[in-house]
Amino acid sequence: MNDLSENSSNEFILSFEDSADRVPVLWLHGFPLNNTMWDLQVAGLSDVARLITPDLRGHGLTEATSVTPYSMELMAGDCIRILDHLGCQGPVVVAGLSMGGYLAFEICRRFPERVAGLILAATKATADTEEVKLNRDNSARIVMSDGVKPVVDGLLPKLLSPKAYEDDPDLVDFLRDMMLLTSPEGIAGAQGAMRDRPDSTPDLPDLNIPTLIIHGDEDQLIPLDEAKAMAAALPEAELVIIPGAGHMPNLEQPMVFNDAVREFLEVFYGE
Repeated sequence: MNDLSENSSNEFILSFEDSADRVPVLWLHGFPLNNTMWDLQVAGLSDVARLITPDLRGHGLTEATSVTPYSMELMAGDCIRILDHLGCQGPVVVAGLSMGGYLAFEICRRFPERVAGLILAATKATADTEEVKLNRDNSARIVMSDGVKPVVDGLLPKLLSPKAYEDDPDLVDFLRDMMLLTSPEGIAGAQGAMRDRPDSTPDLPDLNIPTLIIHGDEDQLIPLDEAKAMAAALPEAELVIIPGAGHMPNLEQPMVFNDAVREFLEVFYGE
């Protein structure tokens, strides 16, 4: 585990892991998770990529801050600070799952020169509906008054396909334990960042970079049609649909997921 301190009136420590000096891939976790959700990717892909896996603000080992709600702009800046700290001045592949995908789009908007390619898993380009925004506000209120557990209990069954949720108790426990480590402030702050994020759909036609989209066909949180729409709008997109996987395809079908990423990264080997 590595730490990166911020010298400001809002000082906090960013936690991240960095695997090797190969094709740099910045892996952005989902909500309300942390960088250990990428453990099977770190184990399975470290021979072909340098995997940088931060804990976002208020998640995992990264402290929450008094700035709330968070914003995608704020978290994008955190990610660029990590890349600068590691000497990754050139463009990298940015990989994001769910909330991490929303953040990947923000990095593309604000720091396009730092992005060589995208891996978008279980995510979407569209903004929240008004109903979803209200649900996020309610979730933030609940977590600040009643703690993390009610939010975890409500979200956990939706993260996996029904079969995985019933048949893989170890995976369920792994996700539950990870989510329970997230601070109330981190959950509330991230809900605000997701609520206020812009619609990235208009940006898609101008993202002329190699993009891999991975989506489970049993995702209960983001419909497969969202992934198909992104693939149709992006100039250089490949869509991989993983049968039987839900919102966590990297954990439910890690070999299929890793094989798709490994093949995608071949385009960057000569750069």
